[in-house]
Amino acid sequence: MNKLIPAIRVKNLSFSYDTQKILEEVSMDIYESKVTAIIGPSGCGKSTFIKCLNRMNELETQVQVEGRVEFYNQNIYERRVNLNRLRRQVSIVYSKPNIFPMSVYDNVAYGVKIVGWRPKVEIDEIVEAALKDADIWDEVKHKIYKSALDLSIGQQQRLCIARALAVKPKVLLMDEPCFGLDPTASMKVENLIQSLRFRSELTIVIVSHNLPQVVRVSDFTAFFNFNENRIGRLVEFGLTKKMFNSPNDSRTRDYVLARIG
Repeated sequence: MNKLIPAIRVKNLSFSYDTQKILEEVSMDIYESKVTAIIGPSGCGKSTFIKCLNRMNELETQVQVEGRVEFYNQNIYERRVNLNRLRRQVSIVYSKPNIFPMSVYDNVAYGVKIVGWRPKVEIDEIVEAALKDADIWDEVKHKIYKSALDLSIGQQQRLCIARALAVKPKVLLMDEPCFGLDPTASMKVENLIQSLRFRSELTIVIVSHNLPQVVRVSDFTAFFNFNENRIGRLVEFGLTKKMFNSPNDSRTRDYVLARIG
């Protein structure tokens, strides 16, 4: 295996919403150009964890953070961090498509335009490339200036992925990207993750309850669970194949066996 380079390093991270502690003392590396899956029972802090990686949690309510999250050696919780730039470099796609009430084109171009002025011909190229990267170009190229709200839910999800890719992130966070999709739409998103997996410049973190999917798409897996106080903690982290075939912790084994057998 080639030398693994951490894109993100999490060190003793504890996180609370107001006075409710959600995560406690999480430490792990997220490796550059790899797919890392986050698994575990509902409510153990998986979604909260990935939103800690680009500070999106802070848009929801008052938060308290202890420990460090380093993005290429910079602590993202330092005061001088430019949050807009961080969230472009560490983009997120949610479980439910958050489509803007505008055209397909404008949805994808939105983040690009915020960064700064570009000639329309350049934006056109970026939009087309992002839609192709998200494997939806052929489905929308004839209605690119029509409302994105007219797309199917599966198409909307891939459009959200295209919008995230358009700003050329270094890390793409995906929080249950196949949630609520029918099997066909889910497989299209999964195939897309597989294709993005081989783009050497992109690091992906995916939260998923679909363990067979995790085995198919990820290189590394982190298993989260509750402690005795119902606070989320990292139980085990390692190569996906090892985690599913011979985990070190009995709690990981029990969780996997209960869902895969």
